Amino acid sequence: MKHKSLMTFLFTLSLTAWSLAGCGADAGQPSADTPATSVSAEIQPVVPETAASEPMTAEPVSDTPAVPAYPLPTATEDAGIYVEPIPDLADDFIRGMDVSSILAEENSGVKYYDADGVEQDVFTTMAEAGVNYARIRVWNDPYDENGNGYGGGNNDLATAIALGKRATDNGMKVCIDFHYSDFWADPAKQMCPKAWEGMTLEEKTDALYDFTKESMTQLLDNGVDVCMVQVGNETNNGMAGETQIPNIAQLMNAGSKAVREVSDSYEKEIKVALHYTNASDYDGLDSILYKLSSFQVDYDIFALSYYPYWHGTFENLQKVMANIQNKYGKETLIAETAYCYTTADTDGSGNSVGAADLIDAYGATVQSQSTALRDVCAAASQSGALGVFYWEGAWIAVGDVNADNSPIWEEFGSGWASSYAAGYDPKDAGQYYGGCSWDNQALFDADGKPLESLYTYKWLKYGTNAEPAIDLVNVPTVTCNIGADVEMPETVDVVYNNRALNTSLPVEWYEEMVQNIDNSKAGTYEITGRILDENAASDNQTEVLCVVNVERLNYVANPSFEDADTSMWSVSYEGEKNPTDFQQKEGDAHTGAYSFHFWSESDMDFTIEQEFTDLEPGTYALKAYFQGGDIDDSANMELYASCGGTVSSDTFTAQGYANWQEPAISSIKVTDGTLTIGMHIQCNAKGWGTIDDFTLNKID
Repeated sequence: MKHKSLMTFLFTLSLTAWSLAGCGADAGQPSADTPATSVSAEIQPVVPETAASEPMTAEPVSDTPAVPAYPLPTATEDAGIYVEPIPDLADDFIRGMDVSSILAEENSGVKYYDADGVEQDVFTTMAEAGVNYARIRVWNDPYDENGNGYGGGNNDLATAIALGKRATDNGMKVCIDFHYSDFWADPAKQMCPKAWEGMTLEEKTDALYDFTKESMTQLLDNGVDVCMVQVGNETNNGMAGETQIPNIAQLMNAGSKAVREVSDSYEKEIKVALHYTNASDYDGLDSILYKLSSFQVDYDIFALSYYPYWHGTFENLQKVMANIQNKYGKETLIAETAYCYTTADTDGSGNSVGAADLIDAYGATVQSQSTALRDVCAAASQSGALGVFYWEGAWIAVGDVNADNSPIWEEFGSGWASSYAAGYDPKDAGQYYGGCSWDNQALFDADGKPLESLYTYKWLKYGTNAEPAIDLVNVPTVTCNIGADVEMPETVDVVYNNRALNTSLPVEWYEEMVQNIDNSKAGTYEITGRILDENAASDNQTEVLCVVNVERLNYVANPSFEDADTSMWSVSYEGEKNPTDFQQKEGDAHTGAYSFHFWSESDMDFTIEQEFTDLEPGTYALKAYFQGGDIDDSANMELYASCGGTVSSDTFTAQGYANWQEPAISSIKVTDGTLTIGMHIQCNAKGWGTIDDFTLNKID
C-alpha cells in the first residue's frame, strides 16, 4: 500500500517523542476488541528492535524539547512590498497556514527554499515568516481497495501526525480539521466515509466519537501540539452523509465530546470549532447559529471561510462576526482565505481563480496578494476574531508546466484528485481529477521559493517601509452605442502599493488604435495607452489598457432587478396590499437570480415603470419578458411606452411556467428626451407571474 512508506517515515519521526514520554511499544494501541471503525493499528508508532549486544541508551534530556524561537519585528522594517500596520493587533492573533498538502508535495519531488534561495524545511521558512499556527485536514480513509490514494494530499491520520510534528517542532500550534469523509467535504458534498456506510445514526455517532478520540490520542502521544479541532469542514449543508439538522447536531456533539474528554485526560486546553462558509449570507448563517443553539451543540468557535472574490465585503464579514459573538456568545475565526499573485497556470492544470475573479481592490500581483491577506487580518482583528488561516499557501506546481505531470499526481496524491478517487466520488473527483488548482494562490512561487507576501504575517503589527510603486491600474471599460462617437477616458484610477497614495492620473491613448474602432457595428476593442505620471521618467511610463464595447446600449437602469437598489423603478397598485415584490428565485427569473414577481389572494391591478428625462432624440425599441399562470382570459396585461402624450403598447397573455412571452414595441419616437416605460397588469386573484429583462435600445 502506498501509504506504508509514509508510516515508516512517521514512526522514525515519532520515536524520540515516544521515548521521552515513557511510552512502551504497546502504549496507546487499540485493544483486541477495537471496532472496525476505529483508527487502524497500522499507524501506531513502533519501537524498533536492537541487537542484544548493543542495548539502547539515551542521553538525559529535558521533558520539554527546546522549540526554536522566531521573534516578530518590534518596529517597522524595510521591504520590497508595502504592508500597512495593524497597530492594535493582539500578540496571540492566529497567523495561520493550512499545510495539508506539503508531504504529498515533497514526496512528488517539490523542494522549498528560504528567502535567500537556500533549501530549507518549509515549516522553518513559514515560522520565520510569522506563521504561528498550522491547520491540517484529516480524512478517514483516502485510499481505494488497492491502497491507491485519492489525491489532494492523501490526508490520512498518519500524514496529519507527520505534518503536525514538524509544525510543533517549529513552534506552531496545530488545528486538526476533521472532514469526517474519505475525501473533500464542502457545502456541495459531505460524503460518508466508506467504513460508515449503512450504519444507523447511533452507530455512526459512536464511530465518529471513536475516530475523533483515537485520532486525537495518537496525535498528542506523538507530540503534536493540538490546540484546536474542527468538528467538520464547511458543514453548511450536512456532515458525514447526514443532511438533517438534528442528525448533524448529534454527530457534532459526539465529536465535541471526544475532544473534551481528550482535553481533560491530557490536561490540555483544546478548543472546538465548527466550520461554515458563505460568509456573505448573514441571514443564512444566523439561521444556522440559531439551530446549533437550539440543539445545544457544544463548541467554542464559529469558523468561517472568507475569500474576498467570493464572499462579499469586509463590512458584511464584520457584521456577521459581530452577530456570532454578541448574539450567540461564540468566538470567531477565519478558517480559510487566499488571493492570487498571478493568473498564470504553473502546473498544466487549470486554476480555481483567474482573471474573471479579480476584484477592483486587488490585482494578480504579489503586492495585492499581501494587501488582501493584510486586509482580511485587519477586518478579523477589528472584529475581535481569534485570527486567520491562509489556505494551502505551500501547494505549488509539481513538475514542469509544459509536461504531463499526471503520473506524479497519481502516485503521490499531489494533485487536487487522482483517478482513483472516482470510485468514491464519481460525480466530482471522478470527472475533474488533475493537478493543483491553487498554485497561483500559493505564497511560494512555482520553484518553491517564498514570495514576499508570505512574510505579511510577521509585518502585520508594525508594517513595512517600501518605495511608492504602482501596483495595478483598474482597466476602464467604455461602452459606445452603435453609430455614436467613442469617448475615451481622460484619466485612469491608479492603485499604489500603499493604498493611501491611490489617485487618478491622466492617460494618453494611442491614436491609431482609437481610429481603428469601427463604430458602425457591434464589436469589442482593446486600446492601449500610457499613464502620464510626472514622477516617472518619460521612457518609463506605465502602459494601460481600455476595453471599448460597441453595442446596442440598453438604457434601462437595473433592467433585470439584480441590483439591490430598485429605486429607479416605480410601483403603484390598487387596493390596500401590494401584490408584488422583487423576488430572488433563479428558477422564476429569465436571467440571473431576481425578477419582479406578483401574486395575491385578491384581484390585482398594478404597474411597474421607469422614467427617462435625458434620452437623445431618435427612435427606440422596447422589449421585456413575462411568464405566468392561473390568469383568466379577461386579464389586461400590456407593455407600454409613453412619450409626449403618445402611448404605445403591446398586449400579451400568460402561457404557463417558463413559457416566456416577449412583448415588444418596435418604434418609439423620442423628441424631447423624456420617456416612460413599464408594464400594467390587471388580473384575477391567485394569478401569478414574473417580469424580467427590460431592454430599451436606440435604433435610429
